[in-house]
Amino acid sequence: MTKVEKGKRITGSARTRMGADLKKKYEKGASIRTLARLTGRSYGFVHRILSESGVQLRARGGGPHRRRSQATRTARSSRQIGAG
Repeated sequence: MTKVEKGKRITGSARTRMGADLKKKYEKGASIRTLARLTGRSYGFVHRILSESGVQLRARGGGPHRRRSQATRTARSSRQIGAG
């Protein structure tokens, strides 16, 4: 993905191609902020392009969080008890 000149309007087929590219990357897990950095465009621009492309936007905070393993929870709780 190449950066686009700041302030340059993106219309027509170029906008459609960019939308398809951003959609593909977003659906593979890239965040809107990451896509904005990669393209040199604003968060709002990327958000709008994704919406125009029919993307189901993720909720704030990213994807589902993994639960800690039992061993990690046990080790953490024993350190907190011992530190008291």
